[in-house]
Amino acid sequence: MDVILHIGAHRTGSTSFQQYLRANRSALMTQGVGFWGPWRTRKGLLDGVADRPVSPKQTKRAIGRVQMNLAGAARQGMTHLVVSDENLIGTARRSLRARVMYPDIGERMARVNAAFDPITRVVLQIRSPDRWWGSVMAYLVPRGESVPSDAVRDSIAHSDRSWRHVITDIACACPEAEILVTPFEHFASHPDELLAMATQKPGQPGTGIGEFWANRSPNLQELREVLLDRGDFPDLLPDETGRWQPFTPFQASALREAYADDLYWLRAGAEGLAHLREDPMPARSEKPTAVLTERGQAYDRSARRLEETR
Repeated sequence: MDVILHIGAHRTGSTSFQQYLRANRSALMTQGVGFWGPWRTRKGLLDGVADRPVSPKQTKRAIGRVQMNLAGAARQGMTHLVVSDENLIGTARRSLRARVMYPDIGERMARVNAAFDPITRVVLQIRSPDRWWGSVMAYLVPRGESVPSDAVRDSIAHSDRSWRHVITDIACACPEAEILVTPFEHFASHPDELLAMATQKPGQPGTGIGEFWANRSPNLQELREVLLDRGDFPDLLPDETGRWQPFTPFQASALREAYADDLYWLRAGAEGLAHLREDPMPARSEKPTAVLTERGQAYDRSARRLEETR
């Protein structure tokens, strides 16, 4: 049985993908495709798996519990099992408080790998960091987080950690698994294509664009109302409408350049660590093609020199 982990990331359509899988569970089971989502994984099944265990005994029990459930899925005739839970790699809240993307993903995925061994494939969906961080902030402010200060936003914008480092950590933690990376900009509206790519089984149940779209980010007006309701100052946010862009143009440009570098690295083969799967006719990038190539090449060369000295 192929075990496929869909690990998010957060704010890249994970919940929408899970809704699609849940809605088509019966049809998928006839194809031999099983699905474990948060409704199952967060009710005890994965306790002590990704989080740091309190004792070796807890680790042993957690691994045994997962393996027993995997064996049960295989006995039911499943040839592919999709496990979709973005919290396997940490939480968006922890990333925001650390001011970097998924600081402990390597440790967490190493424990996940030990529990699910063997893992066939790991699927990670990525998004331009300026939009990703903006979505994370807009999602967390109504859930108790304060509006990030200028210093926090500047620290995030100039962090050296990008998707490339996240992907490298995953590859090191799951050395035998195939790592597939998909861009949010294409696959978020096409959960059927994402599933076909993840399982490598074409002809999955179709869906209309936007049919599954959960956890949309609140707009600026909605965020100001949240702040007002809890006694915060609504003028912490810009007096504008539409999507919240928390970064200055300079900061957003730096984040987009980092994304361009990451995409170039992935398109160049990611040093054999991962495979990028894109739309054959991708949507026009937010950055000029020259930036995607020239900037990426220079970054790739310097990064390799740095890696050789570690």
